Amino acid sequence: MAKLMRFSVIIQARCGSSRFPNKVLEKIGDLSTLEIIVERLKQSKKIDSIIVATSLNKIDDQIEDLCNSRSIEVFRGDERNVLARFYECAEKYKLDNIIRITADCPIIDYALVEKGIEKFKENKFEYISNVNPPTYPDGLDFEIFSFQVLKEANDNPSKSKMDMEHVTGLIKSRKSHNISNSEDFSFLRLTLDEKDDLKVIRNVFEEFKPNIFFSFEDIISLYKKHKSIFLDNLHIARNSGEKMKKGQKLYQRAKQIIPGGNMLLSKRPEMFLPDLWPSYYSSCSGCNVFDLEGNRYIDMASMGIGTNILGYSHPEVEEVVTKAVKDGNMSTLNCPEEVYLAEELISIHPWSEMVKFARSGGEANSIAVRIARAFTGKDRIAVCGYHGWHDWYLSMNLTKEDELKQHLLGGLEPKGVPKGLKNTVLGFEYNNFDQVEAIIENNKDQLAAIKMEVKRNEEPSENFLEKIRNITEKHGILLIFDECTSGFRETDGGLHKKYKVFPDIAVFGKALGNGHAITAVIGKKEVMQKAQETFISSTFWTERIGPVAALKTLEIMKRDNTWESITKTGENIITRWNKLAELYELDINIFGLPSLCGFSFDYEKNLEYKTFITQEMLKEGFLVGNTVYSSISHTPEIIDSYFEKLKPIFAKIKEIENGDSNTEFLDGPVCHSGFQRLN
Repeated sequence: MAKLMRFSVIIQARCGSSRFPNKVLEKIGDLSTLEIIVERLKQSKKIDSIIVATSLNKIDDQIEDLCNSRSIEVFRGDERNVLARFYECAEKYKLDNIIRITADCPIIDYALVEKGIEKFKENKFEYISNVNPPTYPDGLDFEIFSFQVLKEANDNPSKSKMDMEHVTGLIKSRKSHNISNSEDFSFLRLTLDEKDDLKVIRNVFEEFKPNIFFSFEDIISLYKKHKSIFLDNLHIARNSGEKMKKGQKLYQRAKQIIPGGNMLLSKRPEMFLPDLWPSYYSSCSGCNVFDLEGNRYIDMASMGIGTNILGYSHPEVEEVVTKAVKDGNMSTLNCPEEVYLAEELISIHPWSEMVKFARSGGEANSIAVRIARAFTGKDRIAVCGYHGWHDWYLSMNLTKEDELKQHLLGGLEPKGVPKGLKNTVLGFEYNNFDQVEAIIENNKDQLAAIKMEVKRNEEPSENFLEKIRNITEKHGILLIFDECTSGFRETDGGLHKKYKVFPDIAVFGKALGNGHAITAVIGKKEVMQKAQETFISSTFWTERIGPVAALKTLEIMKRDNTWESITKTGENIITRWNKLAELYELDINIFGLPSLCGFSFDYEKNLEYKTFITQEMLKEGFLVGNTVYSSISHTPEIIDSYFEKLKPIFAKIKEIENGDSNTEFLDGPVCHSGFQRLN
């Protein structure tokens, strides 16, 4: 007598989803997602048993507790090796044939599963599914396979990380049979991966309540009558989660709860490689960055947006920071290190006499502007370059639409900026002294300060900086140099030292603490004392880590002449970019300080080519944009390796530009261009 074929469901469930944590326990009506799946499957008379297979991670204790409270069989195994978890579960319960259901499918239809069971039995298949290719809505997916092929997959010594995570990769690659629907509804999303999915699923259940046992046919009828119910998640690609890494999934999750997805425009994945950028790091050292899956990348991009001249996690800096944490970072009393740091910065810049500390560049620039206005009693500021996000600066776009486009920030709306600030900030172009003279002539009784970066793309010409200094002194206008980015990159302090032009106030940040938050506003005593006649104060400007890190960073910089080595590294990079462009007859434009250098293609497809370089270099283990912020950890060997990988990409770009390649060269969207750092 033939052996009776038994079919058991294993529901793959865990709470630690990157994009949507605890989604399997989200309530839909009175029941959790997981409970609904079990209840819907229990309607089948062809399914012999149902087991929930979760992980050993403590976060999944709540799944086990739920199953125990509802008398649902539960098995716990390896969180990452789901293939092994399935095999061990099947072996423990002595299962013959397994129906794999994932716990993000609360609308799974038992009738479709039964259809699969019948076809599996009739044809004596070892594997069958309804997703290869899909014609049913995403979320009605199932796979059926024998214990024997599951065992073979588990025992396969060559199985990949992907095979272990997705269970059936090795099975369906050689034994795939599919159930298709007569009409393709694969564009519909009824799975639960993101918050927008939950909206749609709850809407569907609301339409049928109190009935939770509606069928696939019922859903399609509802769709044809009320398509609006299904619109909220149609922007999400099917099975996008399978292709996404942890960092990409976490970024999707972040965008649901953090405006813009993160705290800094320059770190948004869209600025590098939309949908494919690793997005988050687990650790970093030297110029190595490790993503959430432990993949190592060499940072040939921005090194923490220019903060880490000494490389990531410099041992000497981290040693003193660790001690500061152990000794206590904050107290009712002040840390003495802020005094020592102020003395050191004044020693490096003898023209200055007093110092105020903050923790970010934007607020340090705002402090400088407040002091200038307090000292002069005047309101207007003339600016050249990028100086942060605060109202005073963004108000420039109130005067003239997109005026900040000329100062590195294109496309910004001044929404939320008081309209009363209109005409308080006036922009001028670098090396255009005529513009400066015109601004002073038209505003000399109202102009408090000229605020500018010492250098951006080009060298100062025709004594531009000296002329600025002379005209400000002549008219009683303060000169503020914003050295947040340029400081400590070509000299042992501000770049203004190189040109021997000394301001009334200078602002430092970025590299000052080698990755730890510390910024400084230094200036002449008579000017800085005006901080006492206005209110400039903040609790966390007094924490200890910033000054401690800065003191050690300055010590190392002075000892090792780091500004010289990173400048040489940058000059080498620029030379080799130019040689590579000449080799393939490509037109590029170089910009920036040597240690903050960048390039762009002089073609219509510049952004596409930039994205392509990022995409291909990422595959080679490099984080790359179109700028390189040099650090002392960028050794000649690393630079050689970078150019070795970059060379064939330039060759491909030449093919594309010549029209010799008709193949699509981008794996995803083009990067954004809304924020262009020119220095």
